[in-house]
Amino acid sequence: MILQCSHINKAFITDVVLSDISFHINEQEKAAIVGVNGSGKSTLIKIIMNQLTADSGEVIIAKDTTVGYLAQNQEYESNHTILQEMQDAKPEILQIEKQLAALSSKMNEATGEALENYIKQFDAAQHRFDQLNGYAYQSELTGVLKGLGFTEKDFGKPVSSLSGGEKTRVALAKMLLTAPDLIILDEPTNHLDLNAIRWLEGYLAGYKGAVLIVAHDRYFLDKIVTKVIELRQTKAAVYMGNYTEYSKKRQAMLDTMMKQYMNQQAEIKHQEEVIAKLRQFNREKSIKRAESREKLLDKIERLEKPTEEKTQMQLLFTPKYQSGNDVLSVENLSKAFDGRTLFENINFELKRGERVALIGDNGTGKTTLLKILNELLPADSGSFTLGTNVDIGYYDQEHHVLHMEKTVFEEIQDTYPRMTNTEVRNLLAAFLFTEDDVFKQVKSLSGGERGRVSLAKLMLSDANFLILDEPTNHLDIDSKAILENAINHFEGTVLYVSHDRYFINTTATRILDLTSQKVLDYIGNYDYYLEKKEAMELAHLSEKTATDSIKENNAVSSKEDGKLSWQQQKEEQARIRKIENDLRKAEAEIEALETANEELEAMLADPATATNSVKLQELAEKRAENDSRLEELMECWETLSCQISETES
Repeated sequence: MILQCSHINKAFITDVVLSDISFHINEQEKAAIVGVNGSGKSTLIKIIMNQLTADSGEVIIAKDTTVGYLAQNQEYESNHTILQEMQDAKPEILQIEKQLAALSSKMNEATGEALENYIKQFDAAQHRFDQLNGYAYQSELTGVLKGLGFTEKDFGKPVSSLSGGEKTRVALAKMLLTAPDLIILDEPTNHLDLNAIRWLEGYLAGYKGAVLIVAHDRYFLDKIVTKVIELRQTKAAVYMGNYTEYSKKRQAMLDTMMKQYMNQQAEIKHQEEVIAKLRQFNREKSIKRAESREKLLDKIERLEKPTEEKTQMQLLFTPKYQSGNDVLSVENLSKAFDGRTLFENINFELKRGERVALIGDNGTGKTTLLKILNELLPADSGSFTLGTNVDIGYYDQEHHVLHMEKTVFEEIQDTYPRMTNTEVRNLLAAFLFTEDDVFKQVKSLSGGERGRVSLAKLMLSDANFLILDEPTNHLDIDSKAILENAINHFEGTVLYVSHDRYFINTTATRILDLTSQKVLDYIGNYDYYLEKKEAMELAHLSEKTATDSIKENNAVSSKEDGKLSWQQQKEEQARIRKIENDLRKAEAEIEALETANEELEAMLADPATATNSVKLQELAEKRAENDSRLEELMECWETLSCQISETES
């Protein structure tokens, strides 16, 4: 056992947040803390990290355990570049590198007993360097940074010049490189795109230490955790399994508790009716029997009715009128910023009733595209057309549709002046704003609260085409489920951007992947996208290669079927020759690198090299470079081989 929380209690003034919280985490165990917003998840983490003091109870961390912690709102300042900051994660390796270099220099000048002493020190230092995997740390560092979305061009950037989200990713990368015994992460996916989230999933799933995660990303939790600690109504309950298994077990438990409660209530009612009838007889024996039954009834331990916290907003999108079948047509749309092309000549159409997720890496232009469709930004070229009777409702992730100086009440009433005060109050109560909460200024609200106000306005809009930019940001798991249900039952059309793969998987009927300045179209949910992604990208790459070949050769298509067929055959033959040529080149380079590695192995094993730390480091770095290139080439070889096989079949 690496972490144990025993009977933790915490209250702020009279507001009890945690009551008698107990659980433990074993070595190498992956666990999640879940609960609605305000249930005390971050408070519990801060108590574990000794940043807050519990009112009672204790936190026990195993002796000599190293702990890495990533807070939800990371304050991170550094005068280093990203690369320098990462190198600081392995101070002992850097220190031993300097020690080996110094000892190597001394060995070159020493003789006799002094030389023997230096050799012993060098051997000991080199052994420790091997234990720390020192020869591979540079490639490990690069792999973590690239996995979290940084490119080699970014490595030289000062940390101070980065955005808040980028600083959080640097902090996460550095923490992962320190390889602590216990990793504690509070909402780690907030600043990651889909590729980085998938990388982090794989990294944590295979991590040799223990992991404790607070997250609302259900897909992420499903892939990693084997234990779920639920905080609800100040109490904790522990479930074994991933998030989906937890959900099923919790619902089954609630159903059982409700059934037991209803059965007991039925029995109590039956006994009360019998007692009342016995008393009506007004005879000595019947009165004694009634009194006896009353005593037994009083001894029954009454079950409490299972209740949910009042944290579920009421959300229903109802279009005022139906749009035509053709909702949106985008033709040759292009946009660039500061000379950098985001997307070029993209084309797609949306039909009534579709629920379409727009996905892609950070910076590909997803939010920009939504703003163009809402006429908040102009396109550089191309056009889009809305269909008949299409009425857009827009949800902006930055909540620019809200007025920061207004109160929550004013935000609704000023937008919909025909609503009475009572109607506004009732609506806001449905979105969890009650009593004096309605008079809070929008600027004082949390991200989740602003999201609920935006959703309330969106629901009132009666629009039949919803355009949503990251609608699940800052929503807790229960609220996300309610939003999913509202979208799935919406009778209009939805286009949204989201990084929440569970949300995409349960709501999308189609996915548009904005990649390489183009849009790839997948008719299905997120699981379908993952299944078809590689084949679709290969097909797109082949199509692009063929198109480029046509352009280079100034080929002119013919309207005659015979000539067109001949031209297509020529293009296909050229494409196959190019794939075969690329395959031969990859095989030749693989063979050359494997030969080079055999030579490097022989040099590393040479006793004459063992005393030369500088030479050893050079050889190890070269070997690491070769291995990295070999991995890339093998992936390329597999892809090209698949293309050849598909062509032959």
